[in-house]
Amino acid sequence: MSHRSGYSLTLVVLFCLFVTAFCKFPTLDHLKPKASDKSQGRAVVELLKRLLGNRSTEFIVSVNRSLSNDSLDVCELRSTRNNKIYATGSNGVAVATGIYNYLKYFCNCHVSWSGDQLDVPRPLPRVTGVLRINTQHRFRYYQNVCTFSYSSVWWDWPRWEREIDWMALNGINLPLAFTGQEALWQEVYRALGLNQSEIEEFFSGPAFLAWNRMGNLFKFGGPLPQSWHVNQLFLQFKILERMRSFGMIPVLPAFSGNIPAGILRLFPEANVTRLGPWAHFNCSYSCSYVLDPRDPLFLQIGSLYLSQVVKQFGTDHIYNTDTFNEMTPPSSDPAYLSAVSRSVFASMTAVDPQAIWLMQGWLFFSDTAFWKPAQIQALLHGVPLGRMIVLDLFAETEPIFSYTESFYGQPFIWCMLQNFGGNSGFFGTVESMNSGPFKALQFPNSTLVGIGMTPEGIEQNPVMYELMSELAWRKEPVNLSKWVSLYAMRRYGSTQDSLAAAWRLLFASVYNCTVPHYKNHNHSPLVHRPSLHMNADRWYDPADLYKAWKLIIEAAPSLMSKETFHCDLVDVTRQVLQVLTTSFYQDIADAFKNQKLPELLTAGGVLVYDLLPELNRLLNSDRNFLLGTWLERARSFALDEKEAQLYDMNARNQLTLWGPSGEILDYASKEWGGLMEDYYAQRWGLFVETLVECLHTGRPYKQDTFNQAVFQVEKGFIYNARKYPTKPQGDTYEIARRIFLKYYPQALKRL
Repeated sequence: MSHRSGYSLTLVVLFCLFVTAFCKFPTLDHLKPKASDKSQGRAVVELLKRLLGNRSTEFIVSVNRSLSNDSLDVCELRSTRNNKIYATGSNGVAVATGIYNYLKYFCNCHVSWSGDQLDVPRPLPRVTGVLRINTQHRFRYYQNVCTFSYSSVWWDWPRWEREIDWMALNGINLPLAFTGQEALWQEVYRALGLNQSEIEEFFSGPAFLAWNRMGNLFKFGGPLPQSWHVNQLFLQFKILERMRSFGMIPVLPAFSGNIPAGILRLFPEANVTRLGPWAHFNCSYSCSYVLDPRDPLFLQIGSLYLSQVVKQFGTDHIYNTDTFNEMTPPSSDPAYLSAVSRSVFASMTAVDPQAIWLMQGWLFFSDTAFWKPAQIQALLHGVPLGRMIVLDLFAETEPIFSYTESFYGQPFIWCMLQNFGGNSGFFGTVESMNSGPFKALQFPNSTLVGIGMTPEGIEQNPVMYELMSELAWRKEPVNLSKWVSLYAMRRYGSTQDSLAAAWRLLFASVYNCTVPHYKNHNHSPLVHRPSLHMNADRWYDPADLYKAWKLIIEAAPSLMSKETFHCDLVDVTRQVLQVLTTSFYQDIADAFKNQKLPELLTAGGVLVYDLLPELNRLLNSDRNFLLGTWLERARSFALDEKEAQLYDMNARNQLTLWGPSGEILDYASKEWGGLMEDYYAQRWGLFVETLVECLHTGRPYKQDTFNQAVFQVEKGFIYNARKYPTKPQGDTYEIARRIFLKYYPQALKRL
């Protein structure tokens, strides 16, 4: 063979390798709905029955995948002669989204976690010609690995069904499906030779499974009862069946290297690293064991597990696992990092040759000291380009694509994180959200393949999720002021200008955080352990909040029968009292510093004996703010009293101490009726009492001493065995009006 022909052959081989690596899945085309067009259409018909009852028959639904010739979803709606709406779309999700778009903008209707407003006009408003809605984004992703612990941990099937309907209406086609995975892990560990006590020593309790899965902690809140596995597995089968029926592509779990200690007994030669402690936990619950992905055992365990997943759950060829979530890798050598991702991916392709790895990009943000360009590129390039999708998890505030040349060629999804810990409290970054996805599309050599919503917790700030999911179907940013005015109209089914004005004020202030690098943990002193050095900062002017409050209170009498309005009246009043708590706290701290006992007694007395009890009464008057519901749902999974107590402890601990001794204290705080009375108000009462005593006796205030005393209060709440209301109590309007008359003048005075 001549030198020249050898050279040509080399070129051919290189070209073939290039095609295999880069062009085999250039558009991720094999990620597509499995269900037939007909069955997707049926799923939408059933959704409409659940949503609209007998009015659903006024919609004629058809799914036709050939409507889209470029794998981007589209829906077309037209009116028929007999006043029905004919909706056809490229899949079930596209049709559901198109119909919800029509319900919003033609019928002035609204669907949310905190209630629906579905006064559908009779007859249905006509569409002139064809209403076509389509998206520029191949994927619309939803959920965060933490959402399964902070929000959906105690959900039953009806609550899951409602959420999957919400996903379909809001255009979600790539949801995370993480329920029930421990049942499969138990089978794998047994097959490997672990005994039951070694397995029980590993799994955490239900409320902490997200961090057990990511290798942050083990055992705490456990052991997991067998009935839990059965329950969760049953749920997962139903969840997957329903998601797929709409044409969604569920993301399933894969192996990250996190192993039980018992593996070391069975495989003493395995290359295992014991990590350092995580988030103030000691090594009795953290310092996880991580198997080196380059060890042959990794491939064995990883493929054993994934083959179980595929066998039990079926597959849509996309899997999530996160190797170094909030944990520093043992080496920063790029060759090591590439080998790690290559091995993790190999454990997927060994079972599913078409596997795509979906990875959260959180690690690059949470440990910027470690993840420099060379390290990021090495980890990403261990997987062939196009075979990994990275979630730019917190892109509204900390976009990573912009300083990694669009993740060095790997496809990515621009995500809004929005919420940490499922905290209560108004928050949003509307300007950044409104422009971010469009900037990502226009970025040089952009590899953007979708838009996502990745909150740690849901069921608050529904306006943010409605806006974000709508932006995935827009060609350009919306006029925020106009958009939110229409939102107010459809959320309450009311054309009162004052409500639109209230929402414009909220959008210009509390929902528009522009502080660089701001993380939305509810920093309010209200929900944190009291001290003399608390964070009193805000990103907005409370004057706008107070004006909005006044407008909403004034509109209230005629709207109290609307569930959506009822919830928002409580929510805006709650937000005002949260701000006023900070104000009274500052008075308390100043009075103590200046040794003014009368002022301390006045400010402390108002906070502890009036404001917080009023807030508790307010929260108890709406179904969306009840601790009792969270606890009742937790206990409902139990087969006996022992299990009920375990779940109750999990549910209470997560909201408060988050660990045996307050390791992540108040990270998952909630402003809920019951919790306000028996947890937050008790702490504030003890704090004021302690300061008064210090002034009386002339002794200095010692935070350490207070912490020890208040820890008993916090722990006492977890084990108080009290049953809390699961049904709203009291007249919301009367309570809110009383609070307004008392505190509105105060609020204005304090501006």
